[in-house]
Amino acid sequence: MRSQSWYSRFAKVSARLSGRPVTFAVAVVVLLTWALTGPLFGFSDTWQLVINTGTTIVTFLMVFLIQNTQNRDTEALHIKLDELIRATQGAHNALLDLEELEERSLDEFRARYVALARAARASRERGGFDTDTPEA
Repeated sequence: MRSQSWYSRFAKVSARLSGRPVTFAVAVVVLLTWALTGPLFGFSDTWQLVINTGTTIVTFLMVFLIQNTQNRDTEALHIKLDELIRATQGAHNALLDLEELEERSLDEFRARYVALARAARASRERGGFDTDTPEA
């Protein structure tokens, strides 16, 4: 296994830390401190600019960290699902790596499974079962 890049390590640690209660508490303390200093600075434009600039910078940077975490988690989930499909007897290996297909191809797969679901629900309403594989 390859060692992680500095950005991956940084993104993981940052995402982990930013989701903790203590980080939220620190953010609340910063906001309260800012709000309480308003009268001291006469609610000036500079006083307002400080919080606006700070929150904008944090938000801007967090978008990239969140996207990195989301991408990594999604990729890991797809790999796990692909492995379950691959390891399940009777599963369709054509479903592996679906996230790489064009929208039209995905729509075709989705339509097949919508039809299977409708047929299973209709069968169940007639007293049948919906736990078998359609090819059986």
